[in-house]
Formats: sequence, structure tokens, C-alpha cells
Amino acid sequence: MKNVDDLIEDARSLADRGFSKGEIADELNVSRETASWLVERAGATPVQSGGPGDIHVDWSAVGRDSARLGHVAAALADLLSKKGEDVDLTVGVEKAGGPLATTVATELDTDLATYTPRKHQWEEGSIDDLEGGFSRNFAEVRERDCYIVDDTITSGTTMQETIDAVRARGGEPVACGVLADKHGLDEVDGVPVYSLLQVIRVGDGD
Repeated sequence: MKNVDDLIEDARSLADRGFSKGEIADELNVSRETASWLVERAGATPVQSGGPGDIHVDWSAVGRDSARLGHVAAALADLLSKKGEDVDLTVGVEKAGGPLATTVATELDTDLATYTPRKHQWEEGSIDDLEGGFSRNFAEVRERDCYIVDDTITSGTTMQETIDAVRARGGEPVACGVLADKHGLDEVDGVPVYSLLQVIRVGDGD
């Protein structure tokens, strides 16, 4: 079972490999603020408690096994299939959402697109001047109805960015699907959010 010290060490290792703080946030399924805190502590004496009010979601037991990933993606695909009959595209939010979206797309028999959010370039300060983008190696959005798939929602910022990017290409997001929602969202900008798990922090106790 991971504790704060383990996450600090993971952040140190990723930073040493050249990951940006935004990529570290994505890799560890934490907010950008939490990633910054972990990286800063990586250069100091490890701590046992304290830090940002965040929740780390480790779904590596699913992600490292293709059969388990297929079963979980089938459940997520079942949730998404309840919304929209003419959807022929699944958009995966990179990095972790990509493999999940690939399996969901297979279940739903849709094309696949991938979006890299701007947080992957983020190190410090405002993220507003950075840009995300769709990979040219996958399907085009081009005015299609689509599902958006990611592994977790922390604040909803990345999902909002992806929705905006899809709409800017003329597409229409019909529903969003995630493994875990840490923010308790029913919808983002009018697009319903379906999650297999809602993680709710209650109080500040240990």
C-alpha cells in the first residue's frame, strides 16, 4: 500500500526522467498542485503526513493486465452506450486515457481519436498560454458525435479542455466516461459524466 513517501519517490523518479510536473500529475493521478508539492518534497526529507487535499488513485492492477483492462473498459462502455445512438468516435485523453479509450472503442465499434492536454507541457505558473492537440495518427473529429474517455477526473479542468477542443473541431461530445471521479461531477459544460467510481473525501481525519 502506497503512502506519501512512496508518491514523493515516484515523483522524484519521474522528474529525473524528464517528465514535466503536468505529466507527473497525469502519471500519478493527482492534481497539478499536488504534483508540484510532491516534486518539491522530493528534494527534501520525506514526510509522513500533510500536503494538498488530494486523493491518489492507483489503478495499475487493472492497467497492467490486458484482460482486466478489457473487463473494466466493457463496464465503462456499457455506461456510455446508454447515451447516444449515432456515436461513431471515442476520444481518449492521453496518456492514461488512451489505452482505456482504445478498449472502449473496440467494445462500442467506434473510431478512435486521442487528445493530449496542455497540462503535459506545464511546469510552473499559468497554464492558459499552453496548447493541447489531437494526434494526427488517429481519427479526425470533423463534426462527429463522440464519447470522451479518461482514467480519472480530479478537478474537471482537463475534461473541460477536451470538450472545448472537440467542439472547436466541430464535434459534439455526447458523454464523458472515466474510471474514477474525484470531484463528484454529474456533467461538464452540459456533457454528462459517467464514472465507475466516485471518490469522495469526507473530513480531514487520518
